[in-house]
Amino acid sequence: MFFRKFFEETGAINRVALFMTLANDPPVVKTLTPKTALTLAEYLAFEQDLHVLAILIDMTNYCEALREISASKEEVPGRQGYPGYMYTDLATIYERTGKVKGKKGSITQMPILSMPNDDITHPIPDLTGYITEGQIVLDRALYNKGIYPPINVLSSLSRLMKDGIGAGKTREDHKDVYNQLYSSYARGVELRGLAAIVGEEGLSETDRKYLLFADAFEREFVNQGVTENRTLEQTLDIGWKVLSTLPERELTNVRQEYIEKYMKGIRK
Repeated sequence: MFFRKFFEETGAINRVALFMTLANDPPVVKTLTPKTALTLAEYLAFEQDLHVLAILIDMTNYCEALREISASKEEVPGRQGYPGYMYTDLATIYERTGKVKGKKGSITQMPILSMPNDDITHPIPDLTGYITEGQIVLDRALYNKGIYPPINVLSSLSRLMKDGIGAGKTREDHKDVYNQLYSSYARGVELRGLAAIVGEEGLSETDRKYLLFADAFEREFVNQGVTENRTLEQTLDIGWKVLSTLPERELTNVRQEYIEKYMKGIRK
């Protein structure tokens, strides 16, 4: 209902096909839903030459239905009672994406799941992470701070990014900015835990700047409005602005030529 309301408000409902199963539907029907949706996606992409975005939510419910069917058949259970073939079963769904040689259309798949007990090592998110080309993890703590989207950068990853960034693809400084932002934010989060024990007064001046950086990173870099149309170049520029809160000697992952080129005019 959330998706349907959102698509109606934005006027995109005319370009959307929805498949839905209810909580009281039989488990077998629940396992057919994503497969049926992807069959339509393949038809639209490879027969009608359209670029299709397939959103599958919630794959946790799919796996629960799979476990229920497995238990009813008295199959030997795997991790936490899920069938041992769940990895293979999920792969048959997640790998129905991409392009077909000679066809103009494409399928981009975005499976969404809720982590039981917020445990990323749970079989469902764990196996999904092995199959997919990346993951975006949402964080309740960031959501409670009012950060939108509440993306936990340290837990998220992309296996394709390294081949799709840099000069001629995005911008020459993309990789360096990414490495510096990630490592600096990781240190800032680590220092938050230390500050909770010894207090900020017990930290060095540089450590306190990392705390300020972590706050600025979440508030300015991660956070953006629901309707904000931010370009990649603008995002990288915001990254440089956030990095300017740190002493230049701490920017060890960025080449000096990029610092001089993109940091110019930011530092006072």
